[in-house]
Amino acid sequence: MSEELDRDRGSATAGADYAERLRRKENAAWKRALDVQRPYRWNLRRLDLGRTLDVGCGIGRNLRNLGGDSVGVDHNADSIAVAREAGLTAYTTTEFWETGLGAPGSYDSLLLAHVLEHVSSEVADSIVREYLPCLRPGGKVVFITPQEVGFRSDHTHIRWVDKAGLLEHAEALGLSVQRSYSFPFPRPLGKVFKYNEFVQLATWPGPASDN
Repeated sequence: MSEELDRDRGSATAGADYAERLRRKENAAWKRALDVQRPYRWNLRRLDLGRTLDVGCGIGRNLRNLGGDSVGVDHNADSIAVAREAGLTAYTTTEFWETGLGAPGSYDSLLLAHVLEHVSSEVADSIVREYLPCLRPGGKVVFITPQEVGFRSDHTHIRWVDKAGLLEHAEALGLSVQRSYSFPFPRPLGKVFKYNEFVQLATWPGPASDN
């Protein structure tokens, strides 16, 4: 039971081995030569996210493409160390709250890219709820998850989260979905192209009124 709970909480993405795996993947020579991140950088920038809290930022792949005052947070201290070495503003989940950077309404957007598939549905919702108060009312929440080939390529993925699954999360969290789409190619290519993604853009109305 304990192992199952750890798995549901994303234990496979903790530790130095996972951080090193991310670093090796990102620094692959062919990826640098082809600038494979270019369309994904463009996709993030066109969403006009403003100051963003990148939840589950890993070693900072997306964080470096967000606004300069954006902040990353991750449970893996080794991944955070790599992000900091790159000059990024990133903290462990414990450190983040100690810095005072989690003040209510401090961010224009929340980004959870390739996070939800690593944890159970219940844990995913609890993670988002923890950080939602950091978002300004009317702020954006962006979820990104892999499609078929990308999902199968990583043994730390424990749960398939497609367009319907993202909508379920949005409804459970009280978010209003503005757009849901496949990127960078149409949905059918997710079955053959490893890096096709589901992207959902939603907004948060703000904290519930006590009245």
